[in-house]
Formats: sequence, structure tokens, C-alpha cells
Amino acid sequence: MRFQAWHIIVLVIVFVLVFGSNRLPDIASSLGKSLKVFKKEIQELKDDTNITPPSDPTDSTTDSTPPS
Repeated sequence: MRFQAWHIIVLVIVFVLVFGSNRLPDIASSLGKSLKVFKKEIQELKDDTNITPPSDPTDSTTDSTPPS
């Protein structure tokens, strides 16, 4: 189902009736700030998963002691 122009018009009218025209800019501002924080957190999570883990100190292949 695709949204048509009259769907959007009805939604806007319902929002204006429910919240009033004075509060709509505040709601839009709060929503924009929330989305900005959400996108920032998602980007940080992606960056954290791309970091390679440190090598395992118990790994015997990276032993720095010379052979006897």
C-alpha cells in the first residue's frame, strides 16, 4: 500500500487537532534531536564493532621467548 497525498493531509489535520498548532514545532524539534542522538549512537556501535580485538596473551604462536 502506497501513501497518497490525501493520506498525508489527513494525518496532518489529525496532528493539528490533537496537539494544536502551537506545540507542533516543539514536537518536531524534539523528534529531530532524538533522531540525531539515535543516529550518533548507531554510528558509535558500528565503529565499536569494527575495532579489531587485541591479541590473546595465551596464544603460543606469538611467544617472544627464543627457542632453546
